[in-house]
Amino acid sequence: MDDLIYLIKESYTRDEIGQMVPKETARAVWASVSSVTRAEWRDGGQNGLQPQLVAITPVVNYEGEKIVQMGDGEKAERYGVYRTYFPPDSDMIELYMEKKVGVYVKKSEGG
Repeated sequence: MDDLIYLIKESYTRDEIGQMVPKETARAVWASVSSVTRAEWRDGGQNGLQPQLVAITPVVNYEGEKIVQMGDGEKAERYGVYRTYFPPDSDMIELYMEKKVGVYVKKSEGG
């Protein structure tokens, strides 16, 4: 476990005029991050996905989050979790991630 990643959970609340507003809650966890295999990349591409990374972390760290952030500040990159894998006889879970340009970019405050 040599990479610090942020698992981001989205919830929605109503604002004063009744609109649903997303709220994000991030948790930092340790994981091993690497590129996906060629087979994963090929199979994902055939299904309209853009597989890029896999993060392996203890299963107790994962609570169904669909967004993973790598890094902080200006250089932070966000990925969507498109599938998970829980190997038999293991306490680790694999989070398969794809980059979706513009979808997971957090809006800046006041702008």
